[in-house]
Amino acid sequence: MEKIATAIAEVFMIAPKVFGDDRGFFFESYHRRSMAALGIEHDFVQDNHSRSARGVLRGLHYQIRQPQGKLVRVVAGEVFDVAVDLRRASPTFGCWVGMTLSAANKRMAWIPPGFAHGFYVVSEAAEVLYKATDYYAPEHERSLLWNDPALNIEWPLSGEPLLSDKDRKGLPLNLAEVYA
Repeated sequence: MEKIATAIAEVFMIAPKVFGDDRGFFFESYHRRSMAALGIEHDFVQDNHSRSARGVLRGLHYQIRQPQGKLVRVVAGEVFDVAVDLRRASPTFGCWVGMTLSAANKRMAWIPPGFAHGFYVVSEAAEVLYKATDYYAPEHERSLLWNDPALNIEWPLSGEPLLSDKDRKGLPLNLAEVYA
Protein backbone atom coordinates (compact mmCIF):
# COMPACT_ATOMS: atom_id res chain seq x y z
CA MET A 1 0.00 0.00 0.00
CA GLU A 2 1.18 3.49 -0.85
CA LYS A 3 0.55 6.50 1.39
CA ILE A 4 -0.44 9.65 -0.53
CA ALA A 5 -0.03 12.89 1.45
CA THR A 6 -2.56 15.71 1.63
CA ALA A 7 -2.18 19.29 2.86
CA ILE A 8 -2.99 18.05 6.39
CA ALA A 9 -0.37 15.50 7.42
CA GLU A 10 -2.67 13.35 9.55
CA VAL A 11 -5.20 12.92 6.72
CA PHE A 12 -3.99 10.91 3.76
CA MET A 13 -5.03 8.66 0.91
CA ILE A 14 -3.99 5.06 0.52
CA ALA A 15 -3.44 3.46 -2.86
CA PRO A 16 -3.62 -0.32 -2.52
CA LYS A 17 -1.58 -2.65 -4.67
CA VAL A 18 -4.11 -3.93 -7.23
CA PHE A 19 -3.59 -7.20 -9.09
CA GLY A 20 -5.65 -7.43 -12.24
CA ASP A 21 -6.03 -9.39 -15.44
CA ASP A 22 -8.76 -10.16 -17.95
CA ARG A 23 -10.77 -11.93 -15.21
CA GLY A 24 -10.96 -8.87 -12.96
CA PHE A 25 -8.90 -7.64 -10.01
CA PHE A 26 -7.89 -8.37 -6.42
CA PHE A 27 -6.54 -6.13 -3.67
CA GLU A 28 -6.34 -6.08 0.10
CA SER A 29 -8.61 -3.29 1.28
CA TYR A 30 -7.49 -3.75 4.88
CA HIS A 31 -4.39 -5.37 6.33
CA ARG A 32 -3.59 -4.53 9.94
CA ARG A 33 0.21 -4.64 9.60
CA SER A 34 0.21 -2.66 6.35
CA MET A 35 -2.02 0.00 7.91
CA ALA A 36 0.22 0.17 11.00
CA ALA A 37 3.22 0.74 8.71
CA LEU A 38 1.32 3.76 7.28
CA GLY A 39 0.61 5.11 10.78
CA ILE A 40 -2.92 3.77 11.31
CA GLU A 41 -2.68 1.85 14.56
CA HIS A 42 -6.33 1.88 15.60
CA ASP A 43 -8.77 -0.90 16.26
CA PHE A 44 -11.85 -0.69 14.08
CA VAL A 45 -15.12 -1.54 15.84
CA GLN A 46 -17.78 -0.82 13.22
CA ASP A 47 -18.17 -1.01 9.43
CA ASN A 48 -20.69 1.25 7.65
CA HIS A 49 -22.05 1.12 4.10
CA SER A 50 -24.06 3.89 2.43
CA ARG A 51 -25.55 4.35 -1.01
CA SER A 52 -26.36 7.81 -2.29
CA ALA A 53 -27.63 9.30 -5.53
CA ARG A 54 -25.87 11.95 -7.64
CA GLY A 55 -25.84 15.33 -5.93
CA VAL A 56 -26.20 13.99 -2.38
CA LEU A 57 -23.94 15.72 0.12
CA ARG A 58 -23.49 13.91 3.45
CA GLY A 59 -21.76 15.79 6.23
CA LEU A 60 -19.85 17.30 7.67
CA HIS A 61 -20.24 14.85 10.58
CA TYR A 62 -18.27 14.20 13.74
CA GLN A 63 -18.81 12.97 17.30
CA ILE A 64 -17.74 15.40 20.02
CA ARG A 65 -17.32 12.45 22.43
CA GLN A 66 -16.28 9.03 21.19
CA PRO A 67 -14.59 10.64 18.15
CA GLN A 68 -14.33 8.27 15.22
CA GLY A 69 -11.39 7.72 12.95
CA LYS A 70 -12.62 6.54 9.54
CA LEU A 71 -11.02 4.49 6.79
CA VAL A 72 -13.19 5.40 3.79
CA ARG A 73 -13.45 3.79 0.35
CA VAL A 74 -15.88 3.82 -2.55
CA VAL A 75 -16.99 0.50 -4.06
CA ALA A 76 -19.36 1.93 -6.69
CA GLY A 77 -19.29 5.36 -8.29
CA GLU A 78 -17.27 8.42 -7.28
CA VAL A 79 -17.32 10.98 -4.47
CA PHE A 80 -15.48 14.11 -3.46
CA ASP A 81 -14.46 13.32 0.11
CA VAL A 82 -13.69 16.07 2.66
CA ALA A 83 -12.07 16.20 6.10
CA VAL A 84 -12.05 19.34 8.30
CA ASP A 85 -9.64 19.67 11.23
CA LEU A 86 -11.60 20.44 14.41
CA ARG A 87 -8.71 20.12 16.88
CA ARG A 88 -8.44 23.63 18.32
CA ALA A 89 -4.77 23.11 19.35
CA SER A 90 -3.79 22.00 15.84
CA PRO A 91 -1.90 24.32 13.47
CA THR A 92 -4.39 23.25 10.77
CA PHE A 93 -7.53 23.92 12.88
CA GLY A 94 -10.39 24.92 10.56
CA CYS A 95 -8.52 23.77 7.45
CA TRP A 96 -9.94 21.19 5.06
CA VAL A 97 -8.69 18.72 2.49
CA GLY A 98 -10.67 17.17 -0.34
CA MET A 99 -9.93 14.12 -2.43
CA THR A 100 -11.56 12.04 -5.12
CA LEU A 101 -12.39 8.50 -4.11
CA SER A 102 -13.90 6.12 -6.63
CA ALA A 103 -14.46 2.50 -7.47
CA ALA A 104 -12.14 3.07 -10.43
CA ASN A 105 -9.15 4.50 -8.52
CA LYS A 106 -9.67 2.17 -5.51
CA ARG A 107 -8.04 4.72 -3.20
CA MET A 108 -9.00 4.99 0.44
CA ALA A 109 -8.94 7.98 2.79
CA TRP A 110 -7.78 7.94 6.40
CA ILE A 111 -9.70 10.52 8.45
CA PRO A 112 -8.36 10.42 12.04
CA PRO A 113 -10.38 11.21 15.17
CA GLY A 114 -10.74 14.97 15.65
CA PHE A 115 -11.96 15.70 12.12
CA ALA A 116 -15.39 16.34 10.62
CA HIS A 117 -16.05 14.21 7.53
CA GLY A 118 -18.37 14.44 4.56
CA PHE A 119 -18.68 13.64 0.89
CA TYR A 120 -20.48 14.75 -2.26
CA VAL A 121 -21.59 12.23 -4.90
CA VAL A 122 -20.41 13.19 -8.40
CA SER A 123 -21.41 9.97 -10.22
CA GLU A 124 -24.92 8.66 -10.95
CA ALA A 125 -24.80 6.94 -7.53
CA ALA A 126 -22.09 5.92 -5.09
CA GLU A 127 -21.62 3.28 -2.46
CA VAL A 128 -19.26 4.22 0.35
CA LEU A 129 -17.80 1.80 2.89
CA TYR A 130 -15.95 2.94 5.95
CA LYS A 131 -14.45 1.38 9.01
CA ALA A 132 -14.80 3.37 12.24
CA THR A 133 -12.58 3.36 15.33
CA ASP A 134 -15.44 3.96 17.76
CA TYR A 135 -19.14 3.17 17.87
CA TYR A 136 -21.81 5.47 16.52
CA ALA A 137 -23.17 7.56 19.39
CA PRO A 138 -26.10 9.71 18.18
CA GLU A 139 -26.13 11.73 21.40
CA HIS A 140 -22.61 12.96 20.60
CA GLU A 141 -23.05 13.44 16.85
CA ARG A 142 -22.63 16.95 15.50
CA SER A 143 -22.87 18.50 12.03
CA LEU A 144 -20.61 21.24 10.80
CA LEU A 145 -22.24 23.47 8.18
CA TRP A 146 -21.14 22.14 4.79
CA ASN A 147 -21.09 25.59 3.15
CA ASP A 148 -19.70 27.69 6.00
CA PRO A 149 -17.95 30.66 4.33
CA ALA A 150 -15.21 30.48 6.99
CA LEU A 151 -14.26 27.02 5.68
CA ASN A 152 -14.66 27.92 2.00
CA ILE A 153 -14.77 24.27 0.88
CA GLU A 154 -14.56 23.99 -2.89
CA TRP A 155 -17.25 21.35 -3.42
CA PRO A 156 -17.56 20.29 -7.10
CA LEU A 157 -21.29 21.01 -7.10
CA SER A 158 -23.55 20.66 -10.10
CA GLY A 159 -26.60 22.51 -8.77
CA GLU A 160 -27.96 22.55 -5.24
CA PRO A 161 -26.85 19.51 -3.22
CA LEU A 162 -29.37 17.08 -1.75
CA LEU A 163 -29.09 17.38 2.05
CA SER A 164 -30.66 15.80 5.11
CA ASP A 165 -32.39 18.09 7.62
CA LYS A 166 -29.52 17.45 10.03
CA ASP A 167 -26.95 18.62 7.46
CA ARG A 168 -29.03 21.65 6.47
CA LYS A 169 -28.97 22.68 10.15
CA GLY A 170 -25.22 22.20 10.64
CA LEU A 171 -23.42 24.85 12.65
CA PRO A 172 -20.73 27.17 11.31
CA LEU A 173 -17.24 26.61 12.70
CA ASN A 174 -17.39 29.64 15.02
CA LEU A 175 -20.46 28.15 16.80
CA ALA A 176 -19.59 24.46 16.60
CA GLU A 177 -18.29 22.33 19.46
CA VAL A 178 -14.69 21.38 18.68
CA TYR A 179 -11.94 19.30 20.23
CA ALA A 180 -9.46 20.77 22.73
